Amino acid sequence: MSHSSQTAWDNALVQKYNYSGPRYTSYPTAVQFSEGLDLEELSSSIEALAKGDRPLSLYLHIPFCAHLCYYCACNKVVTKRHDKAAPYLARLYQEIEDKGRLYESKRMVEQMHWGGGTPTFLNEDEIHSLINHLRAYFNLLDNDHGDYSVEIDPRECTRQKLHLLRYEGFNRISIGVQDFDEKVQKAVNRVQPIKLVEDLVNRARHIKFKSINMDLIYGLPFQTAATFEKTVNQIIELSPDRLSVFNYAHLPERFKSQRRLNPEELPAPEVKLEIMQNTISQLEDAGYVYIGMDHFAKPTDELAISQRQGQLHRNFQGYTTHKDCDLIAMGVSSISHIGPYIFQNHPNLDNYIKAVDAGKIPALKGIKTNKDDQIRSDIITQLICHFELDMDQKSKQHKIDFSQYFADEMERLKPFIEDGLLKIKNNRIEVLSSGRLLIRSICMVFDAYLPKDSETKSFSRII
Repeated sequence: MSHSSQTAWDNALVQKYNYSGPRYTSYPTAVQFSEGLDLEELSSSIEALAKGDRPLSLYLHIPFCAHLCYYCACNKVVTKRHDKAAPYLARLYQEIEDKGRLYESKRMVEQMHWGGGTPTFLNEDEIHSLINHLRAYFNLLDNDHGDYSVEIDPRECTRQKLHLLRYEGFNRISIGVQDFDEKVQKAVNRVQPIKLVEDLVNRARHIKFKSINMDLIYGLPFQTAATFEKTVNQIIELSPDRLSVFNYAHLPERFKSQRRLNPEELPAPEVKLEIMQNTISQLEDAGYVYIGMDHFAKPTDELAISQRQGQLHRNFQGYTTHKDCDLIAMGVSSISHIGPYIFQNHPNLDNYIKAVDAGKIPALKGIKTNKDDQIRSDIITQLICHFELDMDQKSKQHKIDFSQYFADEMERLKPFIEDGLLKIKNNRIEVLSSGRLLIRSICMVFDAYLPKDSETKSFSRII
């Protein structure tokens, strides 16, 4: 098949630079988080930082699912028993109170995201109580100007639940689709007919959700270039505002549920590359903009507009239009980023509950970033969001001589320049069309924690 494409694809270069590497939802990445984090120091520092005036971003983790999707690498509790949610919600309310009391009421919540598991495991009363609890302790916007999103499992989300979410102030939804092919759906234990998703999308548009995102995964059992092309065409018909197309990383030694998948049924690496190449072409032909790092958006979507205006940012929810927020995350395994601190709550549910009951910050591990971390974080974020960087501007901003500070990194960028992935001219680094797909490998050059040979097994492959 042939498609015109704005994102250049060079098979030889993709093979050469398709390392395993971080997704850079933070820098330093979660691999660097330490259990030696001083919780008392963290607690008193956050108290001081809470007095600031930066806007806030809230993340809530609802870990429950009624069904086990075999590919899943999320922190989840699979159960059909709804009463399991009550003890967890009691602790989540407590964490909301503990954190909410710290923050100045003038600090607006510009962004909020509920993830999981699936938040749609909760019933209407629980959703209503949870949002009311947040309103009591945080300054939520009530004018629909916030970026308030929720992840939705189409199998769990009734029409009433969708209406309630909109009524309570959510204006964005993210739908886990993964693939519409029935054979693939059966193999991964996530059967959801296209009609179910279509009805949900139509209803969401009817009740004026501002933005609909859909997640797809390539690399699942029985997928071929032809079957996935069909799924992508069906997605284009549904016309979501944003799309995430993720590479499935098969790590059965880390994620127990993945052991239920037969590795022999997974598509070969060259098929995965063909799927991704076709997908980019199909989506760009349909008018979507390649934002970077598996993400696409319509040119009219705030994500694309923000990128054009140089305002795009990246955090644990992926690309975002809100760059100056402190991220307060609540719930099991959730990750906060407040001032120089990045820290993760206990991923184990029992330990999370014990910590909240003891009146402690329920954090297990994290890192206090230093000046070098903050400089590198800014460089990586700039490249991953905008594909260009003004070295003079960064020198001035960070009070460094960029070329001197990053002398080793500039040397290591030379192969990328020789291969036509980027150019450096007039003290500007510009990632070229063929380098955009491989932006993670370019960013890895600036990662002080990675081994210099760039290959690390802790992460998924770039493509």
